[in-house]
Amino acid sequence: MLDDLIAFDQRLMLALNGSDSLYMDGFMKIFTSTWVWIPLALVILLVVFKNNKLRPFFILLLMIALTVFICDRVSSGVIKPWTCRLRPCQDPAILDQIDIVNGGRSGHYGFFSSHAANCFGLFMFFALLIRHRGLTFTLLIWALVSSFSRIYLGVHYPGDVLCGALFGMAVGALMYLLYALLDHRFRHSPQKITDFYTITGYLREDVLSIRLTMYLTYLFIIFYAFIYVSRNFL
Repeated sequence: MLDDLIAFDQRLMLALNGSDSLYMDGFMKIFTSTWVWIPLALVILLVVFKNNKLRPFFILLLMIALTVFICDRVSSGVIKPWTCRLRPCQDPAILDQIDIVNGGRSGHYGFFSSHAANCFGLFMFFALLIRHRGLTFTLLIWALVSSFSRIYLGVHYPGDVLCGALFGMAVGALMYLLYALLDHRFRHSPQKITDFYTITGYLREDVLSIRLTMYLTYLFIIFYAFIYVSRNFL
């Protein structure tokens, strides 16, 4: 049974990994980078700060940090050393059949993907925290593309990404529930529920600023990928 799953995962990897497009190579390479999402992270933190009192804000910071810490440490510090499943870019069984963009090989073991765990952990946490349908959809697209980029670039099998995503969503939901329990102790006023606020009391115009920042980041990646192409042709 396990051998069949591994074989299926390898076939799926070959179907999804890479492309003949240098532009898509650049797009995925930039999309999976941390630095390009720094403005979005700052805007989200500003919105969270603006829509919460001081003590709940610090609790939220703690829960966000714990989400990332648990997703990363459990993946990199526990599961990967325990399972010792090679990344596709390190696996002799498939290495000569996949595209490895820019020769990047990352670490040695890949199960499960801490990148996917982090993305889906944050997606789940903020989707539950803010409760805005448009923002939830936008964050889901971000998490999906970010996670798929790991397959495209050849550093994770689809199974690595799927298990990482499931673990991340579980952690994100758990950290939100913990925040909800703690927040009840420090809440000084009832949540505002009007057409101007989400059900959890976040200003809709602030939510729009998060989405706008995300769309602008998408546009930046789309155009910056052309620079990647030009550099590789020079």
